[in-house]
Amino acid sequence: MKKEIQMRWLEDMAFESELDGHKLVLDADASVGGKDRGPRPKGLLLVSRAGCTAMDVISVLKKMREPVSWFNLKVESDLTEEHPKKYTSFKVIYQFKKSDGLNPQNVQKAVELSQNKYCGVSATLRDGHEVTWEIEYI
Repeated sequence: MKKEIQMRWLEDMAFESELDGHKLVLDADASVGGKDRGPRPKGLLLVSRAGCTAMDVISVLKKMREPVSWFNLKVESDLTEEHPKKYTSFKVIYQFKKSDGLNPQNVQKAVELSQNKYCGVSATLRDGHEVTWEIEYI
């Protein structure tokens, strides 16, 4: 299966793409000639990683009939100082509400299934990068 997108230059450092029927504008900040009209491409890697695994975890937990009322996910990453500035590691933190009374074994299983089987973004970014994760109950 092949996936293709197009990226159209708008002006200065702004570009527009369409993905799944949604327009997305990317831009740089003023220090490098942009006008901050949209997010930076590198940050979207973190959003993609978070969105992919978050959707997996919620889907699995719903199938397990777990009573999730609140869920938050953070992705922390280390970025090199030198060009090409790239991510060297990722830490994914899954946060749940302690008062929901979730079964910790089911939460662990949902996260492991996402990390090891379902999340294609995580699988793509895992090669050559340190990846860790943890579960927090707040």
